[in-house]
Amino acid sequence: MDRSTCLVFGGLAIVLALASLIAAVLKRRARGPQPVIDNLVSRINAWWVMIGVLAIAFALGRVATVLLFYLISFYALREFLTIAPTRRGDYPALVAAFYVVLPLQYVLVGIGWYGMFAILIPVYVFLLLPILASLGGDTTRFLERASTVQWGLMIAVFCISHVPALLTLDVHGFDGSRVLLIVYLVLVVQASDVLQYVCGKLFGKRKIAPRLSPSKTVEGFVGGVALATLLGASLYRITPFTFWQAALVSLMLTLLGFFGGIVMSAIKRDRGVKDWGQMIEGHGGMLDRLDSICFAAPIFFHVLRYWWV
Repeated sequence: MDRSTCLVFGGLAIVLALASLIAAVLKRRARGPQPVIDNLVSRINAWWVMIGVLAIAFALGRVATVLLFYLISFYALREFLTIAPTRRGDYPALVAAFYVVLPLQYVLVGIGWYGMFAILIPVYVFLLLPILASLGGDTTRFLERASTVQWGLMIAVFCISHVPALLTLDVHGFDGSRVLLIVYLVLVVQASDVLQYVCGKLFGKRKIAPRLSPSKTVEGFVGGVALATLLGASLYRITPFTFWQAALVSLMLTLLGFFGGIVMSAIKRDRGVKDWGQMIEGHGGMLDRLDSICFAAPIFFHVLRYWWV
């Protein structure tokens, strides 16, 4: 990591330390159980772990970063398919998904072969998986089962793989480390989630999607998106954007992140579960933390590639 990246992570550590201090004071002053404060503490603790893991991967270099997101995709895909309807006839397709398509996608990202990693899953795998599933001869809920595996690969592998793919971009006039592009994406999208939660708890009254995500409110959405957009605009110096370009890009990322969370919540409600898993304390499963990034990462990548590369 270069000096700018180290400064960014140093700033994040200071912010998290301050947040931990405030949370500790609130918890000490609270009388009796306070679920909101306990949830906040769990989120802060999980953030310490996530920021630490990202910092170590970035420090070790590009290969380590790609491997980190490969593992993230593996666990995310496992969570997605764990709650999905599958049968014995899907075994060939599942084996191909985990042990062929997933590693191949990240190999293509690692070597920077954009023309192939951009179409491998949406084109070739889209056609291959139903063929493999049909060989099992099981037609029960075939369309639903085939679509589920395809959706799992698109969300957990194709979309998430666009985060490390940012390291392959050669952005004109951008002297900063390409790692900062990942930091910017993750920071803006995740900050929007946190700020929407905080604003919702402080000012929320009107539910924005009560049947999909009862905790989300109109006030939380507006406040979180506005504050995260302002944060993204203020960080324009670590990006190839101007202040106003950074504001527009941040607004795009926060909106995509919000709708990504809504879509993934709809899938969870359909399957009758509250969280994708229990892997991250205070955050549920891997997909519970990455649902917004899944939708924001591919668009951010292609906006950069087609307008700044």
